[in-house]
Amino acid sequence: MEQSFLDRPGSSSDDPDEDLLRKALEAPEGDLRAFEELVVRHQNHLIANCRYITRDANNAEDLAQEVLVKAFFGLRGFEKRSSFGLWLRRIKINHCLNHLKKQTGKSYVGIEEAEGENLNQLTARNEVETFAETMSERRVIREALDSMPTALRIPLILCDMDELSYEEVAQILSISLSATKMRIKRGREEFRTRYQKLTEVPLTGSRTVNQ
Repeated sequence: MEQSFLDRPGSSSDDPDEDLLRKALEAPEGDLRAFEELVVRHQNHLIANCRYITRDANNAEDLAQEVLVKAFFGLRGFEKRSSFGLWLRRIKINHCLNHLKKQTGKSYVGIEEAEGENLNQLTARNEVETFAETMSERRVIREALDSMPTALRIPLILCDMDELSYEEVAQILSISLSATKMRIKRGREEFRTRYQKLTEVPLTGSRTVNQ
């Protein structure tokens, strides 16, 4: 079985946001206290994840805020078929992919384009290698992800960070299930290679992305 090198968010059969969600839904108009607590709970993770998906550090915070606004106005329609956190992550994924589409003028990078990307990306930049020993692990993970082809990076993030199934990733990205599995497998291999080049330390076990 393929091993994930990006720790997934904790999952549980019990939604840790259930009480706050209920309070937010029952709150009178204008009372945003419960929703603001939900924002505090999820905001840092959203910002970091928007950054990982889009590679756009300048707009990551704005993208996260836009996701939270969408969640607020869509809260009454939340059917509780999943946890609030997973529902929020799906809003974020769609929003970030739409952002990428606007930036690039295309819906998604095909696997053939990933093959054609600059092969020099397989070698970490010299300056990054020079300072790798002093980087925090979070910084190294970000550098490794940023250097990956979009067609491999995004499926890896959706599966290993956002905890989506292969089927869900395939549906979101409008690609076949077999292509999804291949991209995630290759993405994990690429991440391992790039992480090792940045740290010169073998990657064994799971690495934590500090949100």
